[in-house]
Amino acid sequence: MNTASLTIHDLLKDNEYGLDLTLFAGEAGLSHRLFSARIQKPGLALTGYTEHLHPDRLQVLGNTEISYLKQMTAELASANVARFCSFPISCFIVTKGLNPPDYLKEAAEKADIPLLGTSLQSSLFISLITKFLEEKLLPTTHIHGVLVDVLGVGVLLLGKSGIGKSECALDLVIRGHRLVGDDIIQVKKKVPASLVGQAGELIQYHLEIRGLGIINIKDLYGVSSIREKKIIDMVIELVDWDPDHEYDRLGVDDQVYTILGVDLPYICIPVRPGRNLTSIIEVAARNFLLKGMGYHSAREFQEKLLSRLDIRPIGDEVE
Repeated sequence: MNTASLTIHDLLKDNEYGLDLTLFAGEAGLSHRLFSARIQKPGLALTGYTEHLHPDRLQVLGNTEISYLKQMTAELASANVARFCSFPISCFIVTKGLNPPDYLKEAAEKADIPLLGTSLQSSLFISLITKFLEEKLLPTTHIHGVLVDVLGVGVLLLGKSGIGKSECALDLVIRGHRLVGDDIIQVKKKVPASLVGQAGELIQYHLEIRGLGIINIKDLYGVSSIREKKIIDMVIELVDWDPDHEYDRLGVDDQVYTILGVDLPYICIPVRPGRNLTSIIEVAARNFLLKGMGYHSAREFQEKLLSRLDIRPIGDEVE
């Protein structure tokens, strides 16, 4: 798992979320890293009370904070700001297009603390920057596998190289299902406990079929055959058939596969000539949907069987 982080320079480069940031001072601190998506309005810290200051968070200064500083004497405001900047602050951001006081610029420059500005209102900016940070700082990992959308169920196919994952994905696409990614799947954990998978930008929409090469699913089958990202609902692992191994034949006990601390339903499917893996995967997705509606066919069968055994007359026992 990657411990995601961002630099302040990454905020400046944003052109997707409309943060509209400019640099006032503290260019030397643009390499400061952010590890938390939470922000802070410093409030009382500007009065000199820094008991609950979180220097690792973005410090957002709006109209209230800037107006308060301007109402103070220059000497007192400068002293409070200097004390504020004595902490390892990650970054200051001034909203509403306000011009920060010169003593704030000087203190930030001296302490190598980036001082940024945006034309956005504080409430809108906080909403945008929180979404930006939550998206960029999500726990992530990369998994070797294939992710497909089967009947709306995100199915992650695992297995050793050459086991047939890509061929199964191709057959599923031909049946009308959708490819999300092949080979390397980037997985992000979203609150509270869901995993979203997508392909890398370079290999997006592509499948590698041995003997055929790299094919573009989007070009071959159209936009209805692909998805950019999908919540992962279950994991299916393809393994070589081992005649000495006892595979699950009832499906009564559900197994799980853990990714980034999230437990996902897990199925192990042995591979051997003559097995229609695509149909099995499709049925597994349908069965997952049924379980989500509260219907567990294997357990229902077991309950019927146990019920039949309980009511069987004693005289019917076989000698």
